[in-house]
Parts: sequence; structure tokens; C-alpha cells
Amino acid sequence: MADTKVAPPLWGRAHKISPLNNFITASILILSPFWVLYLWACCTHYNCAFSGPAADFLANSGSARDAISFVYSILPAFNTRSLFIYTSWLAFQAILFVYLPGKTGYGQKTPAGHLLKYKVNGLNAWIVTHVLFIAASLVFGYFPLSIIQEHWAGLLVSTNIFGLGLATFAYIKAITYPSYPADNKATGSFLYDYFMGIEHNPRIGDSFDFKLFFNGRPGIIAWTLINLSFAGAQYNEIGYVTNSMILLNILHAIYVVDFFYHEDWYLRTIDIAHDHFGYYLAWGDLVWLPFTYTLQSHYIYRNPINLSQPAFIAILAIGLAGYYIFRNANNQKDLARRYNGDVKIWGKKATVIRASYLTSDGKTTRSILLTCGFWGISRHFNYVGDLLMCFAFGASCGLTMDFIPYYYLFYMTVLLVHRINRDHARCQAKYGDYWTEYCKAVPYKLVPFVF
Repeated sequence: MADTKVAPPLWGRAHKISPLNNFITASILILSPFWVLYLWACCTHYNCAFSGPAADFLANSGSARDAISFVYSILPAFNTRSLFIYTSWLAFQAILFVYLPGKTGYGQKTPAGHLLKYKVNGLNAWIVTHVLFIAASLVFGYFPLSIIQEHWAGLLVSTNIFGLGLATFAYIKAITYPSYPADNKATGSFLYDYFMGIEHNPRIGDSFDFKLFFNGRPGIIAWTLINLSFAGAQYNEIGYVTNSMILLNILHAIYVVDFFYHEDWYLRTIDIAHDHFGYYLAWGDLVWLPFTYTLQSHYIYRNPINLSQPAFIAILAIGLAGYYIFRNANNQKDLARRYNGDVKIWGKKATVIRASYLTSDGKTTRSILLTCGFWGISRHFNYVGDLLMCFAFGASCGLTMDFIPYYYLFYMTVLLVHRINRDHARCQAKYGDYWTEYCKAVPYKLVPFVF
């Protein structure tokens, strides 16, 4: 296929915003903090019963004053110790991010043609953090293992303060002092630009990259610490840790450690390579991730259950199968790109579409689109593995019809389907006819014969 079929360099984040886009954006900006507060209230006051706060609100809303009084009574309270803990946490992770050793990784070329380098030291930071946390708690007794659970309310308030502050700072920085101005993309809609971000790669200096730090460090490193803390709280409450809590800690730890072990690969995913940095990532990384991705540990803490041995083994097997698909699918794409398609996948020479695209500096960059292995089954079969793991996370809570254990599965399904559609639009604009050819070769987006 000739290079004349390369798409114009308009790929990347959306640049034409409709009134409907603005309405949806405003709705998410307003509702997302309240949604996290609602989930927190469900678990804190109603043992993770999803309908609890709504039912009580209706029962206590005879007047506007009653309704306001009820809402106020279930909100988390601010306290200075929680703010100090969270501020120290961010500072500690920033120090590790800057000073811990790590290899150099490279992302994909940005729409303006920049090829940025990163220090990849996330796994080192995860190990150091967990060793110090466990030693300080269990060996030296500086604080209880349950410290995060005990300060969960104050931490929710503190993370919201930092999340909203970071989103606002990112918006102002993008306008006044962007790190790579040619990669900025402003739509003229304040709401959309604040939500999705204007700046592609905001940095302080050459090395402190906002997206890599905030996407990975404060939230994802905290993910496994939060689970450990709720396990410690469960031990304090009932005198032992249930096998359901142990299983959840294992499954989440596999996912998190894999993320940091393959952090170099993460540099070429949609979060780093294509999304801009606004409220969606800033507030999302600091608040949404730690307070919604860990809901199963809250549920098991408040609803302790011991799984039967067959159930434990079956759920672990589903989680590991999902992980196998997720990891091997991503490895296939990484190997194919690393060796320019000259690899074997499932015992056969890889089949690829050799594509090229333009960056806004007018340069042509070549790439490959893999059409075999897991990527020959569907264009995002790695997400099937993701969703199997999400199901296993929920099933760790036992056979229940409650919504909270499976909230993460529902959320990730919506997120990944939306991401698939965003990725399709971006790749169509980026690769043009090459992407059309690829879609004919691999017609299904996620699940063959379904979607």
C-alpha cells in the first residue's frame, strides 16, 4: 500500500465538541465526586448495601432541612491527620519516582512527533513502599496495618482536595506554560478541555512526567496497600483473615505487580501515548482509582466469608486464565513491534499490516498492525482477559447478588467499550486506509460474533 494513503495528522484527542459532548462532560464533572461519596457511604454505613443510602434518604427527606441533615450526617469528615498522611504519601512517592534507579523507556511518537523518554522504576517503588509499610507496621509497630482503613473517610476528603487542585493546576499550566506546546489540543470548550486536558505530556523539568507518575504511583501502588490494610482491619475485627480476603489480595497483587513489571510496555498504551492530562486522569488517578477499584476489600471486611475449597480454586483459575490472556496478548503485540513483525506467534510467522502515518511536523512514521494470535481473534482480545480478571475479583466476595462486589466489572466493561470506540476513531484518523484494511482482516472489536 502506498504512502499516499496515510491519514492527515489530526489523530489524537477529539477536537470538535458538540453541545451533547459539553452536557455529558458537565454531568460527569458534577456527578463523579458524588458517586464516589455514595459508594463510600454504602460501605461505611450500610455494610456495602448499594441501596442503603438511597433508601434512608427517601425515608428521611420529609423536608429540605431533613434531607440536608441526613446527607450531612453520612458525609466523610475532614481531619488534619489524614491530610498529613496523604500529603506525606504523595511526597514519598515523588521522591521514589525521582531518585530510585530504573531503566530508560520510550513512549510512542506524539502527534507533534516527540519521542519522550521515561525512567521506568515503578516496580522498585512498589517493592520499597511495601517493605517499608509492612516493616513499620508489623516489625516496629509505628502504626497498625489497618491505618488506611481507619483513616478512609479523611483520606477521601484529602484525595479530593488534591485531585481537584491537580486538575486545575494542569489546566492553568497547559495554557500558560506547556511542556510541549505543539502537542497541546484545546477545543475552545472550557468544560471539555478541563475534563480531558489540553496538554499531552505535562512535565516538571525533563523527567517528572505527570501522566506516568499520577497514573501509576499514588493510586496503583496504594491499591495493594489498601487491600492489606483492610485485611489487617478484618483481623482486628474477627481475629483472623478470611480466605476470600486472601484470594482478593493475591489476584489484585498479580494485576498490580504485572503493571509495574511491564511498566515499559505501559508507556505505549492509550493512557500515556494518546490521552491528554486533565480532570479525567488527575482526579481519576487520585480519587476514583483508589476508592472504587478496591471496593471488594471493603465488602469482604464488612461481610466476611470463607470460600469453599472448590470455589477458591475455581475463582483463582478464572483470574489466572484472564491474566494469561491479558499478558500474552500484550506480549504478542510488543514482540511484533519490537522485531518489526519478524517473529513467530503460536508457532507460525506473524501476519501484519505494515502501516505508516504522519505527525504534525510532516514526518512519516512506520508502524505495524498485528493480525494473528490473540489480535487475529479480535482487535482488543486483551480486554477479554481484563474482564475475566474483573469477574474473579468480584467472585472473591462469594456468591452474592450484591452490586458492590461486581461494580468494578460493570465499570470496566463500560470503560473498555468506550475506550475501544475512542481507539477506533483515533486509529482511523491516524492510519487511514491502513486501518480500514486492518478492520477487514480482524472484523470483531472485542468478542467474536458478539461485538
